[in-house]
Parts: sequence; structure tokens; C-alpha cells
Amino acid sequence: MDRQWTRAIWAAAMMAMTAPAASAQTPPACSAEAKPALPAALAGWATPAPLAAATDRDGVARATLVPGKAATVTLLPTPTVHYPLQPEKPGGSVSHGGLLAFPIARAGGYRVALGSAAWIDVVRDGKAVVSTAHGHGPACSTIRKMVDFSLEPGDYVLQISANATAELTVLIAPLP
Repeated sequence: MDRQWTRAIWAAAMMAMTAPAASAQTPPACSAEAKPALPAALAGWATPAPLAAATDRDGVARATLVPGKAATVTLLPTPTVHYPLQPEKPGGSVSHGGLLAFPIARAGGYRVALGSAAWIDVVRDGKAVVSTAHGHGPACSTIRKMVDFSLEPGDYVLQISANATAELTVLIAPLP
């Protein structure tokens, strides 16, 4: 009985490994020409403006994001960035990061959309704002990561860390 049971398990395992994965769900292939229609709140993603990130608090006023408008941000080597708060995931010596200021005029939910899986912190008055949700961008878009925050009117700093490259597209948009 044990030998039959072992053979049955072995046969089932072999069939599972060699059978086509008909039930596996694979996302549809995205063509280079396909540009998905983004929700209205993310429409600014399509036309990013260049922006250089700051390395410290003194320079952050010259690196301001405008909510609703995307920016292709030039980041700096992590060792040169002096973060107001130590990022939870600062990245290594070969990663990139930077600081960006952004104003919020109306209280509400806001989404930070990124073109990579970089780590972000939203900072106000020396404290990190706790995120309310995390997700991925729309299928076939270049938005890789989205993080939501509940923000009050005022000035904030977006800390970017642990990015693999020296360039990153960023958008801060009000939630509908």
C-alpha cells in the first residue's frame, strides 16, 4: 500500500510539472505602442517636466513638485542626500535618492505615483506621514508604484530613496 501511494504521488507530481499551465493567469502582453488611458487624476503622468531633486533641507525649496503635474526627477547618489528623517529603506551606496517639496492647498487623499519601486516617505514638521494604501499603476502604464496619503493643507517634503537609477518620474495627484 505504501509503495502504491508513493507511486501515485510521484505520478501526480510529474504530471503537474509537465502539464501546460492552462489555469495560470498571465497578464496580457503590452505592446510598445499601447498607451493605456489613465484616470483623470493621473493624466499629468503623460507630460512630465524635468526637475532636479535636492540633497538637503536648504535646497528643497528649489525642487518643488506641483500636485497634478508629473516630473522626471534627476536623483543623486544616496550618500550625498541628507534626509530630514532616516528612510526606512535608504538603499545602498549605489542607489539614488533626493528630496522634493510639495504644497497641499486642500485637505484630502493624495496619491504619489512612481515610475519605479523606490522607497518614499512624506514628511511634515519633522514627522513621517503614515500611508493609507499601496498599489500598482494601471496595466501597461509606466506607473510602477502608487502610495496614498491623507494630507492636511501645508508644505511637505517627499523623500525618495533606494532607487536603482538616477532618474524617476513622479506625480502627486488628489484622489477622486
